[in-house]
Amino acid sequence: MTTTESTSRYNNLEAMSVRKLLVNINREDAKVPVAIAKKIPQIEALVKVIAEKMKEGGRLFYIGAGTSGRLAIVDASEIPPTYGMPADKVIGLIAGGDKAIRKAVEHAEDDSRQAWKDLKKHKININDVLIGIAASGRTPYVIGGVKDARKNKIITGCVTCNEGSELALNVDYPIEVVVGPEFVTGSTRMKAGTAQKLCLNMISTSVMIQLGRVKGNKMVDMQLTNNKLIDRGVRMIMGELNVNQIKAERLLKKFGSVRKAINNAKPLS
Repeated sequence: MTTTESTSRYNNLEAMSVRKLLVNINREDAKVPVAIAKKIPQIEALVKVIAEKMKEGGRLFYIGAGTSGRLAIVDASEIPPTYGMPADKVIGLIAGGDKAIRKAVEHAEDDSRQAWKDLKKHKININDVLIGIAASGRTPYVIGGVKDARKNKIITGCVTCNEGSELALNVDYPIEVVVGPEFVTGSTRMKAGTAQKLCLNMISTSVMIQLGRVKGNKMVDMQLTNNKLIDRGVRMIMGELNVNQIKAERLLKKFGSVRKAINNAKPLS
């Protein structure tokens, strides 16, 4: 039996008080960052190759099913607004297509040939990197996708929560974060999902920093899509250029981005 399917260390959950449930879930969740810390060398290797490929014009693809696919979609969809990257540079695909984001699509994850069909729609090629995401490490959709990618000379990685899985054995850069049995047996949206989310955060954030999408510690290329972000942009400019709010607002309005406002401030000084 795989670790992700192992029986919970807790029993009679329905008899626990709400406080006891929360304390025990939190106790299990605390194990996740500890497990990830052990895999930083593997994460580092994957980040470096992704950054290298993207600097040369390549893209990053994620594929997953169920919770893993939804996490893929979330991470990819947050890159353009956060870092100002084109929407086609980091692409997340879920088994069953976009309708599976909200509602499970029956047997979608069982088709080992579909992922490659989905990837080909985006013209994936040897300049790109593909990361397969599957808590179990045995999802046919994901395994089939990485196998086909490797046949086509595409660099592959994975994030899984079992050791020695078929998925990990079929990629170039495996990341196996073993977080132990779930609080609710087999509910991998819990610790396993958290582990995957944290790993994807680490990967995509580090890659974006390597691509120069952060200045100091600021998201200078973020899309200014609401008042909160506009206010944040104004504060960034104020801090970076040591100007007052009125001038920072003028600069942001004129140039349309924090980076451009900072780089082109002199003509308005």
